[in-house]
Amino acid sequence: MSTLEPIAPALLAWFYQNARSLPFRQDPTPYHIWVSEIMLQQTRVAAALEYYERWMKELPTIQDLAECSEEKLHKLWEGLGYYSRVRNLQKAARIVCEQYGGELPADYKKLLELPGIGEYTAGAIGSIAFHLPVPAVDGNVLRVFSRLYNNSGDIMSPKVKKEFTEWVMEHQPPETPGDYNEALMELGALICLPNGEPLCEQCPLAHLCRARAAGKQMELPVKKAAKARRIQTVTVALIRSEAGFLVQQRPKKGLLAGLWQPILFEECLTQPQVQQRLNELGVQVEWDEPLAQAKHVFSHIEWHMFGWHATAKAVPLPKGYTWATPDQLTSEYTLPNAFKAYKIFLQQ
Repeated sequence: MSTLEPIAPALLAWFYQNARSLPFRQDPTPYHIWVSEIMLQQTRVAAALEYYERWMKELPTIQDLAECSEEKLHKLWEGLGYYSRVRNLQKAARIVCEQYGGELPADYKKLLELPGIGEYTAGAIGSIAFHLPVPAVDGNVLRVFSRLYNNSGDIMSPKVKKEFTEWVMEHQPPETPGDYNEALMELGALICLPNGEPLCEQCPLAHLCRARAAGKQMELPVKKAAKARRIQTVTVALIRSEAGFLVQQRPKKGLLAGLWQPILFEECLTQPQVQQRLNELGVQVEWDEPLAQAKHVFSHIEWHMFGWHATAKAVPLPKGYTWATPDQLTSEYTLPNAFKAYKIFLQQ
């Protein structure tokens, strides 16, 4: 397919006039770009900003991140989800401190070697913070180029992504690679929208867009349907005592690794069956009303949750379990968003 005429001049002129004022753009150090890009995976910009500001206040340097305790790290991330992201951030920070003197390397290949940094994140850090002529191709950029070139290839296909990345680099001005990459992402986020009608009348590249000329902008991009998630019935018990709520820490590996949760069994249990499990902890409960049923969607599994309120006496507990007051659940123990439907009870 023949290439388009240069897109950078019109794209950059639009970007310089319309770019959102974001804290990591105002001070685009490698660390700031890195943390912001990891936070923005699976998270809207508006939702991530408060987390970013709090993070930088608490952990202003890579050294601070490397030395942060696990509980504090999880608490700073609480609500963002996908906690493997923050654990990889810390793993990478420790490597950066050990191997690179606490500064991210200005080298695309070395960035790729760090935990949690893939091609897109390495490209964003490399181009924006270090001005390296490398691509940063995310879903926004794939959508923009799918429409620009009126290409119906599956954007989840490595072959298609490679082809689009080549087009991205054909148009990248070597003197401003970071601005160009950000401009493409901004165009996808604000104008070439993913759900609903793209704002073609406001697009600086509308006169070049082949999908618009063909009237196919709503049909693109093409994306293979995701594999159906597995449904998992989950039994929850919100157990309250004079010492607080009974919570347990999840295993160090696997889903929600190391985080805290109400008493939970990843199977469908009756009240007598739950009590039998609680007997092993030495906890005797008086059952109250049922919990409202709730659902939480992970990338590969859906939890369908049900259960009961209960009260109990505060007895000594084995390792991995504790009684936590509402204040402690707010300030110390990290409860993932999977239990958002029940947090109102845990904070009373």
